[in-house]
Amino acid sequence: MRMEEFVTNMNSWGHKGVPFLFVIDFEMRKPLLIKLDDVDTETILFNINGFANAETPQVKIYEELLLQRLPISLEDYGQKFNMVMDRLSYGDSYLTNLTSRTEIKTNHGLRELFFLSNARYKILYQNEFLVFSPEIFVQIRDGKIFSYPMKGTIDAAIPNAESIILNDEKELAEHVTIVDLIRNDLSQVAEHVNVTRFRYVDELKTNEKNLLQVSSEISGILPENYLDQLGNIIASLLPAGSVSGAPKPETVSIIAQAEQQTRGYYTGVFGYFDGKNIDSGVMIRYIERQEDKFFYRSGGGITTQSVLEKEYQEMIDKVYVPLT
Repeated sequence: MRMEEFVTNMNSWGHKGVPFLFVIDFEMRKPLLIKLDDVDTETILFNINGFANAETPQVKIYEELLLQRLPISLEDYGQKFNMVMDRLSYGDSYLTNLTSRTEIKTNHGLRELFFLSNARYKILYQNEFLVFSPEIFVQIRDGKIFSYPMKGTIDAAIPNAESIILNDEKELAEHVTIVDLIRNDLSQVAEHVNVTRFRYVDELKTNEKNLLQVSSEISGILPENYLDQLGNIIASLLPAGSVSGAPKPETVSIIAQAEQQTRGYYTGVFGYFDGKNIDSGVMIRYIERQEDKFFYRSGGGITTQSVLEKEYQEMIDKVYVPLT
């Protein structure tokens, strides 16, 4: 399906109140739009804030989970990092989200990991990729639109971790940049856009450690006929600012140059429409299958204040499975 057809159909189904599931890749070349009644559990499993199309079967307890990480070398990562830093130094971007693939070995298949993991947004597509994401893209409720950009991660076991992450100048600058970007994005489709919560902290449990992550809440009021424009609204906000950067068009070009491969569905978005409201997530915390191997994609925001070794370690630290 082309993006133009996707937008037209979403507008039509929104106008008619037809519930649907949508999945959009980062490059917006392979969007999927499926009526909820037509979603086949043999092809797609999803759980969106507790709204799921399959019950959780009995699986092995998480203590038995094995996850071995085989990341790219610091030297290889550094080549990508330095390319981004060069563009930042020229002022082509203020913030660029740089990601890499890490080969992983695990004693569970993607379907098992789908049911084993605990996350706000989960989707398994054709046993090709699995997402267990904590990050909201947008929610539309009763004529209002909400976004919750997530920027800033730290090991919760570090003494005074919350104070450290909230007072880190680099993390603050990165977060402010993304909040400003998302506020501008929402202003394209809504009025009275405001930051209603700024830099609040959530704790996530993983297979190795607990993490603190920093988010903000931004909201606005949609036009009265927003249901007729759902496709246009979603498309105009893509790609998600938290996984691209600012300014968005030039930064997306930098990402393609530095990463040297398409992201596909990684860092795209997915969600569902129940006939009145939308809930959707950003497709981070992502495992993809390639033949008999699994690769986990992860990364973070790069600014002029970034340090190579810290960004490399953050990329590795984000290779985890969130557990109950």
